Amino acid sequence: MRILITGASGLLGVNLALQAAQEGHIVFGQVNRQTLNFSNWSKDQSWSKDQSWSKDQAEFRIVQANLLAPQAAERLLEQTQPDWVIHCAALANLEACEADPLQAQQLNREVPQKLAQHVARGGARLLHVSTDAVFDGLRGNYTEDDAPNPLSVYARTKLEGEYAVAQTNPHAIIARVSLFGWSLTGKRSLAEFFFYNLQAGKPVMGFTDVFFCPLLANHLSGIFLQMLSLRLSGLYHVVSRDCISKYDFGLSIARTFGFNESLISPTSVEQGGLKAARSPNLTLNIHKLSTALGAPLPGISAGLEQFYTLYQQGYPQMLGQLVN
Repeated sequence: MRILITGASGLLGVNLALQAAQEGHIVFGQVNRQTLNFSNWSKDQSWSKDQSWSKDQAEFRIVQANLLAPQAAERLLEQTQPDWVIHCAALANLEACEADPLQAQQLNREVPQKLAQHVARGGARLLHVSTDAVFDGLRGNYTEDDAPNPLSVYARTKLEGEYAVAQTNPHAIIARVSLFGWSLTGKRSLAEFFFYNLQAGKPVMGFTDVFFCPLLANHLSGIFLQMLSLRLSGLYHVVSRDCISKYDFGLSIARTFGFNESLISPTSVEQGGLKAARSPNLTLNIHKLSTALGAPLPGISAGLEQFYTLYQQGYPQMLGQLVN
């Protein structure tokens, strides 16, 4: 398949693009300012026990485009002619969304709507990435039928993006996610935050009153490709089958890598000094998706085990080499 992935320099985008190319798809990765560079990549360099990655093998082509520019969506689709479009691009920094609500609305609502319109006209299939944060987190175990109640600018604009995509392109997949993994910069996921600070011996806070269901980005990537292959449509929760507090997640990172657990201070989110409101209990029910896939989704322990294995195989260093 020819796959267009927007936001290909982000945490999910880059892992998804590499996974899709590894599976034999022709991948077009849209980036804005941050491009990717394969020029220094060695054919013999390996990041997996069974598979290698090289620029000679890669069907991963970078396309630079500002999605806020006029007619950007049309030009991007015309240039790449995709069978599948996976829209990962967003303004995902909660504090940045609070500081600039207009840009958050443009990137999280208006861009998905325009993309959904043009994808529908061209006949490709669309998977739009949303967030677990659309819920207020007052009770947890939310299903796809539960009414969202966003607490932050980020959550509100992402929910508006969901509605816009569903109305414009009813056959699209809308995936609410929570994820962690290795990124290009080492600064895109909570797992990296804990890893690099604990590795350096720096104390950190871990919220004891915020619960989530994080899925490893590499596992999430494979699930997305499976969902598209099965021609699913509609709204799905795509998260881990396990849920955990952010404090306990930090402890799990420390134990996995043999770091000092006492560096993590159990803290209430109110003491974190954050501007954007956080939902306390973002546990999501995944019965709908596991039924559609005919298999349970991966758990947190499996994700952390693979996160550790990727580190041992030099995967974070490989990602770093892709940054210009």
